[in-house]
Amino acid sequence: MVLGRLRRAFAAGASAVVAAGLLVGLSAPSEAATQGPCDIYAAGGTPCVAAHSTTRALYGGYNGPLYQVRRSSDNATRDIGVLSAGGVADAATQDSFCSGTTCVITIIYDQSGRNNRLTQAPPGYWPGPAAGGWDNLADAKAAPITIGGQKAYGVYISPGTGYRNNSTNGVATGDQPEGIYAVVDGTHYNQWCCFDYGNAQTDGQADAPAIMETVYFGADKQWGYGSGAGPWIMADLEWGLFSGVNAGYNDLAPINHRFVTAIVKGEPNHWAIRGGNAQSGGLTTYFDGRRPNGYNPMKKEGAILLGIGGDNSVSGRGTFYEGVLTSGYPTEATENAVQANIAAAGYASAGGGSPQQNVEIVGGQSGRCVDVPDGSTANGTQVQLWDCWGGTMQRWTYTSGKQLQVYGNKCLDAYNQGTSNGTQVIIWDCNGQANQQWNVNGNGTITGVQSGLCLDANGAATANGTKLILWSCNGQDNQRWSLRS
Repeated sequence: MVLGRLRRAFAAGASAVVAAGLLVGLSAPSEAATQGPCDIYAAGGTPCVAAHSTTRALYGGYNGPLYQVRRSSDNATRDIGVLSAGGVADAATQDSFCSGTTCVITIIYDQSGRNNRLTQAPPGYWPGPAAGGWDNLADAKAAPITIGGQKAYGVYISPGTGYRNNSTNGVATGDQPEGIYAVVDGTHYNQWCCFDYGNAQTDGQADAPAIMETVYFGADKQWGYGSGAGPWIMADLEWGLFSGVNAGYNDLAPINHRFVTAIVKGEPNHWAIRGGNAQSGGLTTYFDGRRPNGYNPMKKEGAILLGIGGDNSVSGRGTFYEGVLTSGYPTEATENAVQANIAAAGYASAGGGSPQQNVEIVGGQSGRCVDVPDGSTANGTQVQLWDCWGGTMQRWTYTSGKQLQVYGNKCLDAYNQGTSNGTQVIIWDCNGQANQQWNVNGNGTITGVQSGLCLDANGAATANGTKLILWSCNGQDNQRWSLRS
């Protein structure tokens, strides 16, 4: 994604049975119990040419490595494979290898057999923060989840982290048709460029429009955008994020789920955006139409990237679990069958409760952080939503005593030990009382131990300055939160 003059100021900165029922009446490929997404794509005539995942095999018969980690204690590396052919990641091997030290993900292997693996992204128009302008590698421990009841890890992209392969095999170039999907964390995103996965230019430069085609997930409004506050699934086509045929606004609905299936696909003068809940249900078609002006024909160059823009824009954030690129334009029936397979895989949060240090608490609806206004340290200051920027007033530690501490000595507190709807959520000197204890739950809610009520963005608002209160838990996204480092 080109940042250009507009951006340079920011440079520093379910089951299978239920799912299958969705396909009644469609001529979807048959799906055996041992099939993965790439088996389904192949049966639909649009085989995978790249298949990346740190959580599971994407072919029923795949029994090779998913990714490689490197530990900081001695720079040794270890491939992380699957528990069984076609199965989920062997996270226990990572946990043992990385015990007592930090680890980064050095390689995300390509399961398609074409060796389109992803490694540390080199400098582009925008340099990365690592030595020589390269991008950072992802913390291998930062995104724990479960899949099929087994522990696994995603690829946690913080600004400055990115992966790329500029010399690929079989990936669409020019105006050739392709499909792309990614399963991502629907609560981990921001409003900057560009958390992308897909087909990009090979030189890291924003040379021209139409030289890339990727899935973008986030709430960026600098180019294309949709309704509400986001996040949206959009396409990064270079020189613009696109939410439809128009440059700028299109009537694209936001998508809010803990795990999101995001799809972008294109063929000559035709493309589409689709998406859904990666834990259940079917897909929604958000856009299906002609290419934007200036993007027909496409001039794709066939590199693959993850977590960055085509010119190495490094301000985006997100978490990636799995994704593929196909040869050919997949049918909706094929994609519906893939979505059923994803839903049946059983993605779930890893759950809370263990100590977590110096994290941001991010709203699932707003994408904004729990913030102490103006960095105040005064007892009784009501916390709010604000754009995430990493300041100390947005950094919280969840302790073994279930406190959410800020500044090291102030705790998130239910005002005056209130237990009724509308009770203000404030900061106060930590005192160990029950109105300062919180359960961080696997479903994304944060509940008061004393009240049982949910941490809530007042009025389901998403704007900067929205105050936080306690409210009866209702399952809405203004009561969903994620803790991220």
